[in-house]
Order: sequence, then C-alpha cells, then structure tokens
Amino acid sequence: MSQRQMGNQPMLVLSEESSRTSGKDAQSMNITAAQAVAEAVRTTLGPKGMDKMLVDDAGGVVVTNDGVTILDEMDIEHPAANMIVEVAQTQEDEVGDGTTTAVVIAGELLSKAEDLLDQDIHATILAQGYRQAAEKAKEILEEQAIEVTPEDTEQLEKVAATAMTGKGAESSKDVLSELVVKAVQSVADDGVVDTDNIQVETVVGGSTDESELVEGVIIDKERVHDNMPYAVEDADVALLDTAIEVPETELDTEVNVTDPDQLQQFLDQEEAQLKEMVENLTEAGADVVIAQKGIDDMAQHYLAQEGILAVRRAKKSDIKALSRSTGARVVSNIDDVTEDDLGFAGSVAQKDVGGDERIFVEDVEDARAVTLILRGGTEHVVDEVERAIDDSLGVVAATLEDGKVLPGGGAPETELALGLRDHADSVGGREQLAIEAFADAIDVVPRTLAENAGLDPIDSLVDLRSKHDGGDTSAGLDAYTGDVVDMNEDGVVEPLRVKTQAVESATEAAVMILRIDDVIAAGDLKGGGSDDDEDDAPGGPGGAPGGMGGGMGGMGGGMGGMM
Repeated sequence: MSQRQMGNQPMLVLSEESSRTSGKDAQSMNITAAQAVAEAVRTTLGPKGMDKMLVDDAGGVVVTNDGVTILDEMDIEHPAANMIVEVAQTQEDEVGDGTTTAVVIAGELLSKAEDLLDQDIHATILAQGYRQAAEKAKEILEEQAIEVTPEDTEQLEKVAATAMTGKGAESSKDVLSELVVKAVQSVADDGVVDTDNIQVETVVGGSTDESELVEGVIIDKERVHDNMPYAVEDADVALLDTAIEVPETELDTEVNVTDPDQLQQFLDQEEAQLKEMVENLTEAGADVVIAQKGIDDMAQHYLAQEGILAVRRAKKSDIKALSRSTGARVVSNIDDVTEDDLGFAGSVAQKDVGGDERIFVEDVEDARAVTLILRGGTEHVVDEVERAIDDSLGVVAATLEDGKVLPGGGAPETELALGLRDHADSVGGREQLAIEAFADAIDVVPRTLAENAGLDPIDSLVDLRSKHDGGDTSAGLDAYTGDVVDMNEDGVVEPLRVKTQAVESATEAAVMILRIDDVIAAGDLKGGGSDDDEDDAPGGPGGAPGGMGGGMGGMGGGMGGMM
C-alpha cells in the first residue's frame, strides 16, 4: 500500500512506518470508535442515570454524571472519537446541558448510517439526507416550543430543577433551583445573561440545603492589617488597579548618601508620599479600599489609622465583579480619585467560611454581580453539586435569552421521530432512507431513558408513540413511575436551545465522520512539528506525509484502549 508500480520502478508514496486504512474499513473503524464514546456515557442519561468514577495516574478521583466532564477526563486518542468529544464540548459552551444527549444521538446516527452503508448507499447521500432531516427537526422543535417570559420564575425554576435531576444536587434541587433563578435574574442585562457575573464558591462542610446566594461579591482575601475594622456598614468602596506603594523609577538609579540626615530625609520623603496617597483616598470619602496590586506596610498602617478596611492583590475578575455590583469606577492613579469614582455597599465584612476568612461585599443597590455559596459534606459531593449548578445556570440563562422551552422526558424526541417519518414519505430518492434512519436514531433518547430507569424500552416507546399519535405532544416518560404523563404538568421542561443544539452538533459530527474514507497514520510526525525546522516546512521534503498523519498518530492504540 505504501508504493505504486511505475514501469519497472516502484514509486514510494508513504514511508514504511505509515499505515493506511481505506474505503469501508476506514468508515467502519471511525464509526466503531465514535460508538464506543457514545456508549461510555449512555448509562448516565436521565434522572435514573448512573455515575462514573474516573481515576488518573496520580490517584485523583472524579465522580460525576456530567457527560462532558467524563469525556474530558477520559484519555481518548482516536481522532474520530475526539470528534464526538467535541460535540459534548460545543454543547457545554453553547447551552451548558444536554451533553450526554448530543453524544448519544451522534453515536446512534452513525450506527444507523452503518446499516445503510452496508446496503451500498453512498455516504454523501446519507450526509445529504441527515442534513435535510436536521433542518426539518429544527422546524418541528420550534413548533412544539412553549413561550416563557423572564418574569415567569416558577417555569424558570422548573427548567433549573430539570437540569439538576439525576446529578449530585438532586436531593436539594428545590432550594438550589430557587437560588439559580434568582442569580440569573439578578445579572440579566436587557435579556442577555453573562454567567461570568455569577461567581460560584464551594465550601466543604454542612449540607447542600445550606447553600446560599450572596447579592454581591465574595473575595477570597483578608484585610491587610489587624487594626483595620472587621466590618464597615454603608461603605464607600474605592477600587484600584494600581499599587499603594512608592513608585519605582523605570531606569536603574543609584543614590549616593554622604550624611545620615540625607538618608532620613530620603525615608521621610517616601513616607510622605505614602501618607499623601492615603490622604487622597480619605478625602475622597473611601471607607473600603480594594487594590489589584500590593499595599506598602507603611500605607497599611496609615489606612488602619484612618479606619479604612483594605484588601490587596485582589483578582482582576473580582475587581470587575465589584465594579459591576457596587458601581465603583476602577482607578489607575490615586491622585485622581474623587467621590464620583467610589461605589456603594451596605455591608463590607470579613467572615469565616468553612475555616477560611473571606471578604463579603453585600447589600448593594443593584446587584449585577452575585455569588453562590455551595456547601456539601465532602469535596467530591461539592464538586458534583458545582457541575450541576453550572449546567443549571446555563439552561436558565438560555431560557431567559430565547424565551422558549420544550417538555422533557423524551417527549420532543418522540414527536421529532414521528414528524420526520411523515416528512420522509414526501422526499424522493435514497435520501428518504437517510431521513428514516435519522428518525430511528432520535428514538435512542426515550429508549435510553427507559433502559436506565429499569423499564422495558419497547413498551415505553410504544406507549409514548401512541400518546403522540393521539396529539398529546407533551407526553413524556416518568422515569420514577414508568408511566407516560404530561411533562408540562410534571414540571419537566428544558430550553429549546438544548435540543436544537444537540441535533445540530450531533448531525454535523456524524456527517463529518461518514465522509471520511481514508485514514493515514504516520509512524512519526516528520513535518509541521516545529516552526524553526525549515527542512520540514509544509513544502519541504518531510512536509506532506508527516503533516498528513501527524494528528492521527497512535490511532490504533487509542481505539484499542477504548474498546
């Protein structure tokens, strides 16, 4: 395979160490690898999904039900398998939830495609059919969507609770969903939500029910001097991104002192400069000073004398959050500080949280940056609660922005499958088979929900279809009772974006993998590895073969390890 006969001379195309898989073998290998990834997370789907324990080389342990966390932590080498991991990462970035659903759908689309490839239907026909089906799927989902207003707190709490169900936070989902909705509503700006304005702090100790929302910011720092007040009420807050220190010259300088008095003058001058800085802050009316950089020991003493609570080396993200919540402007030159630059907080206090001292900035007039304090019995519990909260924040934010939700429990997927089968009848040619295969693949979601809940998947699917055939579009599977019930009444709802993004990402990944018919893996990466190695530049002698196979090195090993 690595050479071609040309007259009597063999012409080498690939190096001896390279391996190449072509045609159906390549398709089959890629599909199998992708299915292995989907199968790894499939049992975590739904409220009765199981957790995975991931252990690294150093003995670190992660216990989670979150699809994207599992796939990120797994050591996957196969390039086609990594494409499926990217589906989960895209879903996480765009919505925050539905990662397992997206991966399971992608795996099932490829599984159904393999059956059609065996019947000699060309991969490009399948790709075309899948794309048509995905477009139609988005239309069907849009029709099924229910409008939600940003003020509909009850519906938003249902969305938040649905995202937490089946994860570590489930036992306290009533308390946590209320906190999540409050947090997202606080930071929403004209219908746009930036979840970076919601800090999440974790504390080991206590129960998850004791988690709380602080309408303000918590800084993981302490006051810089023991003589400073522990708490300041009705505080005027100054934010600095400069140091309260004697400025140093940019050039290397040397000072020759011939008299001890001169040295004392030099020190007095430094002290006077620091005192002037503190006086500027005091005159502006600052009660609390939070600096992104250092504060000189002498300046700390003067600040304490003035009764000002000061914090140094705060994170840039904390300064940004404080600016949003208190209304303070970040000042770069202390000489320019005025009363207008100060922000307001009803309370700034140093409190003990789980054995650590932190600064709480609370009771702000318009809390546009908030902090969630999550508690849990052990570190693993807290970490899993944090992952569940991240998902929940993402879906509530998506719901606020889009204003549309769908019933859960496999209801939208059942409706999709029925709608796509009807649509397939109106499509001519071989694409019809691809659209039918897409409809069958979508059924994997309700089927997996039933399997993970210990129910008979065939009975559950038949019950679901009969309800949907009768026009009950919100009928879904109750994983606890095994009955098919109205999901809207049951309070199981999720954002429209979760489903549309899952279908889009899964379809694109499946189509990309289906269109690959040749996989070339080089033994060594010969080209494109180093910028300063001119011989191996893309046009150089080693460029082509190495560049082609570099990203796929160790493919056999990666796949063997996964299977």
